Parts: sequence; C-alpha cells; structure tokens
Amino acid sequence: MLERYDPRNWPISIEGVIHTLIVLSGAILAAFIVHWLAFAILRRLAKASESTLDDVVVEGVRRPLRWAAIAFSITVAAENDALVGQGWDLLAKFLTPAVVGWVAYAVVRGLAKGYEAQIEGAEDPVAQRGRLTRIAILSRTVKVAIIIITVSLIMLNVPGVRDIGTTMLASAGLAALAVGAAAQPALKSLIAGLQMALTQPLRIGDLVKVDGQAGRVEEIRMSFVTVRTWDERVLVVPTSRFLDESFENWSRVDERLTGPVMLHLDPIAEVEPIREEFERFVQAQDLWDGRNLQLLMTEAHPESIELRLSMSADTIGDLWTLRCTVREHMLGWLKENQPEALIRHRLEVEAANQRAEEA
Repeated sequence: MLERYDPRNWPISIEGVIHTLIVLSGAILAAFIVHWLAFAILRRLAKASESTLDDVVVEGVRRPLRWAAIAFSITVAAENDALVGQGWDLLAKFLTPAVVGWVAYAVVRGLAKGYEAQIEGAEDPVAQRGRLTRIAILSRTVKVAIIIITVSLIMLNVPGVRDIGTTMLASAGLAALAVGAAAQPALKSLIAGLQMALTQPLRIGDLVKVDGQAGRVEEIRMSFVTVRTWDERVLVVPTSRFLDESFENWSRVDERLTGPVMLHLDPIAEVEPIREEFERFVQAQDLWDGRNLQLLMTEAHPESIELRLSMSADTIGDLWTLRCTVREHMLGWLKENQPEALIRHRLEVEAANQRAEEA
C-alpha cells in the first residue's frame, strides 16, 4: 500500500488533479468489473434454482450494490490518495448510511416481490389473498423503518442536528412527552397496520361493505385502506376504523354466498306456481352452484305479500349476475302468467274520465 499523502503538505496542481482523476477512474472501473462478474455468477446460480425468489432478489439489489461497490472502491482509493481522501472523508459520512439503507430497502422490496410471485396462481384464492396482505403490510413496515433509520443516521452527521439532539437529551422527560404526543397518530397507524397483517380481518381482494358501499379492497396501507366500488369510485378508509368499528366482509372465508331476490306481490298471487317456475329456471342456469335454492313467504300484509327467492353461486360476481337474471325473468313470467299478482298503485285518468262521460 502506498503511503498516504498529507493534504496540508500536498499542493493542488494540474498534475495532482489528473492523478486524482486517474485514481478515481481506475477505482470506478474496477468496481464495475467486479460488480459485473459477481452478478453474472449470481444470475446463473439463480436461474439454476427452481425458485423464482432468488431471481427477483438478485435483480432487485443489482443497482444499489453497484453503487455500494463504487463507494467501497473509492474508499480504498482514498487510503492512497490525499485529495481523494480529503474529499471522501466528508462525503462518506453521508453516503455510507444512504447506500447501506438503499441496499437494505432493495433487499426487502425484492423479497416481497419474490414471495408475491411465488404465491400467484395458488389453488386457494382465500389463502393467496391472506399471504399477499401479510407480505404487503410487513414489507411496507420494514421499508418505513429502514427509511427512518437511514435518514436519522444521515442527520446525525450534521453538526447542528447533533447539537440539537444533545440539547433535547438534557430535557428528556419533556421531549419524550412532546414526541409521544406528536407521534401518537403515526404510532396508532403503525400498530393498526401490524395488527391488520396478523389478524387479517380483511385482505387484498376481499369484497367488503363499509359506509353502505360495497367494493373490493385494492390496497392496504399503514394508515388507510382503499376500496374500489362497482362504479370505479375509490373509498379511502382509515386502517384503524376496520379494527375499531364493525364492517361486512363478504369473502372472509370464501366467495361462495347465498343471495336473495325479493318480490312484493298482491295477496291474490298463487305462490306454488311461482316457486316451481323459480326452481326450474335457476336449476337450468350454469351460474347456480347447486347449494341453496328456496322460495319462502317472509311477510304477509293485507295489501301485499313478500317472497324471498334465495339462491347461491361460487363467486360473488356470479351471484350478482344470477340474482339480476332471476329478478328479470320472474317479473316477465308474472306479467305473462299471473298479471293480477303484480301490485298496482296507478291513477288511470283516461279510464276514469271515460267512465264519467258514459255516466
């Protein structure tokens, strides 16, 4: 190893600058070569394995490790060159935690994408949504922690910030109270997000009903959950609300549901023919899964009766389509076969005027 120059005794000259540029160029070139060789080997090893996890991780950390290799090579060069060492000693305090944090962030992101790729196409869609939700929440939590730690390490190298921190430690009790009060919403969101990942009252892809609106869970963040409704609106709901208040999850266990079609008819309606037609029509539908099929009179009033036509399907989307089809068919059948069963509350003005003229 060459003896390091003393910057106080080494005057800056054209020759010195050229020498420094040559040293930096050589160090960066060596870093690129070592990085290329290392990842050529890693890619071959990853392709040889059956799992796709290592492929995603290797590709995810390739870019940040390139900059880490450059930083390491410049550090080695700084030990042998005065001008490089003088400038690098100052920059390294900020660049080192930034590069290390970037590498850690890339590893976590790569692992998350790798696990997501592994569970895609699983036979059990409920278990798949549960794993995706757990991976999304935990990976975001770790990435937020990495960002906070990295920024903290960088800021601690700023003399003014370090002095402020020392002053705050002198009044640690008051500072703890102030920080605790200010961070309460963030800590509540963090705890709610972790609890959501562990208990999983809802998962990405679940069909939920909140505030009277039904939709699919698109994204679960630490502080909020986005729900996409049927008309493509997005509901943004605080995460803690799903833990503090009740809501409906229509696909918690699986998507097989039983849904009703309500018919309000005149008491003169003959129920048995309606039941036979309902059962005949549903049994001929491919969307019906064969589990539930029933017609019951749930209410009877002097002016009307209520019939509940219940049916089941394998998925929520199939059930919705089946209910709409049954509702349309039964109303059409009633118009043709039992028109007197349909309740009428109309003012027949023309007929009334005609009767008045005849009288």
